[in-house]
Amino acid sequence: MFELISLKQLIYEVQDMKFMNIITFAGALAFSSLVLAEGGGDKAFEKMMTANAKAMEQYAISQGKSAPVAKEYEYGMKVDVVKVISVVRPAKVCAVVPAAMTYEDSEGQLNTITYTVAGDCRKRGG
Repeated sequence: MFELISLKQLIYEVQDMKFMNIITFAGALAFSSLVLAEGGGDKAFEKMMTANAKAMEQYAISQGKSAPVAKEYEYGMKVDVVKVISVVRPAKVCAVVPAAMTYEDSEGQLNTITYTVAGDCRKRGG
């Protein structure tokens, strides 16, 4: 029923478990520091916004229009969207995060608005 093991073998198994726990903890800590670094989400969003601004500048030139300037959405703001050109997607986290949309209005002008939305949370519906 029970297997007898030597004290030496037991010590090695405990040390192996401790080592694996330490490695697992260190890995989790490293991953969380990358994901949850102060301003990390904002830095990633800023990089995406910079890339989007460059792409929209190129698009505006190709369409013979002026490049859009990003404005922050305010509650009740009238948004005249005729055609969505680009969307900077929200982060894949369970939190409120920034997002942005570039669109063409009924006058043919390009506009970019930034706003906050619920992040793309992987655990939906329970």
